[in-house]
Amino acid sequence: MKNMKNLNYSETIKNIRQTLKDYIQDSNLKSLVIGVSGGIDSALVCALAKPVVDELGIPLIGRSISIESNKEDEKERAKNIGKCFCSDFKEIDLTEQFLTLKTIDDNEGELDQDTINYKIRMGNIKARMRMIYLYNLSHKTSGMVMGTENKCEHYCSFFSRWGDEASDFEPIKNLWKYEVYEIAEYLANNGTQEEKEALLSCVECDATDGLGITNTDLDQILPDWKDRHTSTKTGYKEVDEIFIKYFDLLENLKTCNDDQKANIINSISILEESPVIIRYMKTHYKRNGTFVVGKENIIYN
Repeated sequence: MKNMKNLNYSETIKNIRQTLKDYIQDSNLKSLVIGVSGGIDSALVCALAKPVVDELGIPLIGRSISIESNKEDEKERAKNIGKCFCSDFKEIDLTEQFLTLKTIDDNEGELDQDTINYKIRMGNIKARMRMIYLYNLSHKTSGMVMGTENKCEHYCSFFSRWGDEASDFEPIKNLWKYEVYEIAEYLANNGTQEEKEALLSCVECDATDGLGITNTDLDQILPDWKDRHTSTKTGYKEVDEIFIKYFDLLENLKTCNDDQKANIINSISILEESPVIIRYMKTHYKRNGTFVVGKENIIYN
């Protein structure tokens, strides 16, 4: 696979923080609100935001929102991240509300509630419930909701529309997942001992959305990842590299000569058999957002 480019950690961190600071000031925001999952993405966003909110004198409001399927180790990691980086942190359990809301699902004829389809639907409800809670809190505190999506998850469409995809500010959406790990490790090694332990615990854990669909994210994205990897961190690097090579080949195809064209097309075809690229091609509609019928289709007499 093609190697990833070397990332300048300090400059990238400085630029993200300056962009966030400018946005907060321009928008006259009084708080930042974030869902703290116990995973690496929300942990990194908290670590990136803390110096900014401290400088501006506004709170970073973190909430660990448990709904039925969250495991104790996830909640413990979220608590440690909240303690290190959030000025206002609480644990919220919405299981009771979820159990009521899930009854809206019409599962007539679907007696087996252990199917992946059923679990995904329930996971979408959980993700949207969390976002309802966070947006209500951000309105209450005159703030905005921080996003935690990275580039890999975006291309995989590994999100719930109107759920964990929803946010007002996305600080890491242009970072590959492996770069998220790298920056988190960099910050861990340049922080306090408590911050280091909290961040590294999120680096080392299995990546999961906490929605109870599969044991790890990669079980859905790259089902055979365990054949080649012992951690989701390195598994995600493979996914990133598949995307990087695929997009590079598509770009090369635009400018190649006739002698190169056949080889490039063949390489693209091979990658399109990967579950990663199959998922990418099947989910364009999620990344494109809401389709709006064009005004040219509205006819007046």
